[in-house]
Amino acid sequence: MQLPRGTRDILPEEIAKWHFLEREFATVCENYQYQEIRTPIFEHTELFERGVGDSTDIVSKEMYTFQDKGGRSLTLRPEGTASVVRAFVEHKLYGDVSQPIKMYYNEPMFRYERPQGGRQRQFTQMGIEAIGSDDASIDVEVISLAMEFITRIGLQNIKLVINSLGDKESRLKHREALVSHFEPHIDEFCSECQVRLHKNPLRILDCKKDHDNPLIQTAPSILDYLNEASTSYFNKVQTYLHALEIPFEIDPTMVRGLDYYNHTTFEIMSEEEGFGAKTTLCGGGRYHGLVKEFGGPDTPGIGFGLGVERILLALEKANIQTPAKKPLEVYVITAQPEAELKAVTLVNKLRKNGISAEKDYLKRKLKAQLKDANRKNAVYTIILGEEELQTGKYQLKNMETGEQESIFEDNLDIVIQKKLIDTKEEK
Repeated sequence: MQLPRGTRDILPEEIAKWHFLEREFATVCENYQYQEIRTPIFEHTELFERGVGDSTDIVSKEMYTFQDKGGRSLTLRPEGTASVVRAFVEHKLYGDVSQPIKMYYNEPMFRYERPQGGRQRQFTQMGIEAIGSDDASIDVEVISLAMEFITRIGLQNIKLVINSLGDKESRLKHREALVSHFEPHIDEFCSECQVRLHKNPLRILDCKKDHDNPLIQTAPSILDYLNEASTSYFNKVQTYLHALEIPFEIDPTMVRGLDYYNHTTFEIMSEEEGFGAKTTLCGGGRYHGLVKEFGGPDTPGIGFGLGVERILLALEKANIQTPAKKPLEVYVITAQPEAELKAVTLVNKLRKNGISAEKDYLKRKLKAQLKDANRKNAVYTIILGEEELQTGKYQLKNMETGEQESIFEDNLDIVIQKKLIDTKEEK
């Protein structure tokens, strides 16, 4: 039996990296007053068809969709925003007096696409949504949060790229210009782009098959079609970014892969050598109309998503070491069978006092237990023999220095905790 293609096991030796990212992301989000939300892994298919957009690759080609026993069409969640907005509407969070509602998530997503480095069919996405404000300052808050998290975990060789898709009026004018630009030569494009031409021509700019076509490079820029209100909004975003000393570039061809975006869109990319052609670590933007589409009042929102697997790959390419798992602090060794009961109770006592402790469970000889303690990089060992059982006084051995100290059991946990603290301070 083997894993399905596009999935992977996260083994115990790797999990410390995941815990590190999860802790850092939660810390940054909570500093910004974002609270965690958890939504179902599967939703009604219509949610993503209407929310993400049926002209996107996600909906048209990548969703895991199935019928349940009641004949209902359900889909494994391919992204986070639609589910969070659905929850916002269903639980009437728009009625909360404290607006905007600021939420973060850290959950598995599913897309049927070709597996590659940092991209799997089941992947983990961290993201945030701020729903209820159309102020440009919260756009910059969202970008700032993403940048702070990425730099906090050690990534420095990154680039922020922003764009504006404008409001509805601006997008309609740009849409007409795109149709006029591509229509005379649409037969040069893939069949999917030919369908997109009149359905959503903006998607042509994001096509994976035709991204090298010169017509994409010469396509009309959305920035040339922004009306006064949209231009003013985009200028405010730039002003706030400058004020926070967050460097950025403007890329008028960046449209993102989802249909619900308008006004601000952004991506944070890795510029680390050897990272690969797909450099995006994080992407997001503003959406107006999505809450209304799901049956709520007309409420604006903005958010981002980032792939944990891609972040881990970026850390690897940048040779950044994440904190290791908690070390084994004490290994209790039994020198004779009669010491087994005392080993069980001693290990339990140490653990209850916050000390990481372990013992042998394979009835190994003394020498084999010492080897196991070394293999597991135990900081200290305690050997329980006949004398220790009689006196209640144990030899605590520092495995790095070889130093030993006799300690009575009643003081053992206090002495070990102090020694561990002193060692950390020295390092």
